[in-house]
Amino acid sequence: MTTNKKQSDKIKVRGREIKLNKTDKTTHKKIVPDTSVIINGILSDLINHKEIGKVEIIIPKFVLEELQAQASRGREIGFRGLEEIKRLNELDKIKKIKILSTGRRQTYEEIQLAKYGRVDSLIIEVAKKEKAVLYTSDRVQALAAEAEGVVVQYYEPYEKKDLTELSKLLTDDTMSLHLKEGALPLAKRGKPGAFKLVKIGNTPLTRNYLEKIISEITDAAKYEENSFIEMGSYEASVIQLRNMRISIARPPFSEALEITVVRPIVKATLDDYILSEKLKERLAERADGILIAGPPGSGKSTFAAALAEFYEKRGSIVKTMEMPRDLQVKKEITQYTALKGSFAKTADILLLVRPDYTVFDEIRKTGDFHIFSDLRLSGIGMIGVVHATKPIDAIQRFMGRIELGMIPHVIDTIIFIKDGRVERVYSVAMTVRSPTGMTNEDLARPLVEVRDFADSQLVYEIYTYGEENVVVKIKEEKTNSSIKNLAKKQIMHEIKKYDKHADVEFLSDNKISIKVDNKQIPRVIGKNGANIRALEKKLGLSIDISPKVTTLNKEVNYDTKETGAFIVFSFDKELIGKQVSFYSEKTYLFSALVGRKKQVKISKKSEIGRNILSALLSKKLRIFA
Repeated sequence: MTTNKKQSDKIKVRGREIKLNKTDKTTHKKIVPDTSVIINGILSDLINHKEIGKVEIIIPKFVLEELQAQASRGREIGFRGLEEIKRLNELDKIKKIKILSTGRRQTYEEIQLAKYGRVDSLIIEVAKKEKAVLYTSDRVQALAAEAEGVVVQYYEPYEKKDLTELSKLLTDDTMSLHLKEGALPLAKRGKPGAFKLVKIGNTPLTRNYLEKIISEITDAAKYEENSFIEMGSYEASVIQLRNMRISIARPPFSEALEITVVRPIVKATLDDYILSEKLKERLAERADGILIAGPPGSGKSTFAAALAEFYEKRGSIVKTMEMPRDLQVKKEITQYTALKGSFAKTADILLLVRPDYTVFDEIRKTGDFHIFSDLRLSGIGMIGVVHATKPIDAIQRFMGRIELGMIPHVIDTIIFIKDGRVERVYSVAMTVRSPTGMTNEDLARPLVEVRDFADSQLVYEIYTYGEENVVVKIKEEKTNSSIKNLAKKQIMHEIKKYDKHADVEFLSDNKISIKVDNKQIPRVIGKNGANIRALEKKLGLSIDISPKVTTLNKEVNYDTKETGAFIVFSFDKELIGKQVSFYSEKTYLFSALVGRKKQVKISKKSEIGRNILSALLSKKLRIFA
């Protein structure tokens, strides 16, 4: 590596300072740059600063090929390199320099060997042949060239700065930055559950300014400790820069250049949360399949990190699975990402490492749910983080991905986080009995019980009904009576066209019972249920229609069969066009008109269909006309 005794100086290269060794400009008749110097944009800046005089710049063809290949794969470095060559060609026209392309194209074998340094070796060969100075920012390349007797000009690829364009926008309470071309810069400031979206500038952001920030970010990600590029596509990049997770989107993926920076600003321990002694005991002794659920920005990952450190302090080996790795945990806790882009491969390693607990941050894809389940069933304590608007949604995201009977073996505790605090905790267990509301012992089946951990009250039951998995809410929460009264007025406004004296009763927050005059039932229901479906869609509620006065009239005979998704009831031909009413003993279920084919078809997936199927199975179904 060339050295000289002249004083070192600094110049700005693409918004950052680099050290420069002053040399005799006339001695550099020919320059061969490698890919590292071209990608960093050093040459064009040296020319603009008049640090390079009259000189020939020789760019080997395989350097251009390599940059084209990187750009074709959507990698940022490929685009940056091609932009630098474009700048050099423009400078060729106005500066006293000469840009030459030389050499041959790579062979197929050389392309295959590119990742093993074959391109770098070819660049050294060109510099040796042309008796040129090799310009590089790759220390290994510089040492290899010197070993072959090539003169080298080496530039440090990166110098850490205390103040960057990004750091100027961050304050201690900034949770996230939202920077978009042509829009005002925005920031979320505060803490989980108590933040504000504020404008942090009065001027719309320009592409050049955002590109400058991106250049700083990508350089830092390559060379700074605890920083790396998780996904390096040109259109969409994800970068972990120290404790910041940075997403970059470009057209055509997004309609404009956008940078989103997210970082944790709160590090908590389990003692910072208000937890009952009962819950602390469960976490310490019995919980092995924990789901931490909550909406975005609620503080799920902060709680997951606190729980990981809780187990580590108790003498457990704890690992994490994250992409990107942004949990703020102690050095004793190893953070794994997706090995070669696959969490399945990460799981294979974990099965060899055998941790006591693993935190799986951000379970999203179907494969993630399978991996979480496999690790848990192999005996590893699992802590999963999932997005959910309600606690029960966390379980429902597993339904259909693993067998219903396996859910209690995979998940035993659900912790719902909202506004940075533990709002609700559910326990999950399996039992065998008849579902609530079904008294016939013949209907006993395996079912999953979801109970409120605080008072052990049953909140949900999950079981198989027919061919469907159903989630039934058992414990109803109190709702505001004034809101219900307002809703009743709206419902009556819609139903009065059928019966001005209808009775409306709330069965739950999203289900109502409407009792109307017996003769008006067919009108309310409509042909094939069209009227009632339209009314349900308009009101956003599930509606049960029943007669005001129970008149059983004459019981009729019927035949029944199942065809695909329907239960089909067949009647005598004298009932064609007449109304029949379905009852479970004396409890009214449903009314319908018998069609021209002497049939009534009911969907098994509908609530009415499930009720009728239950009455059939328990031999309580009666039909009157």
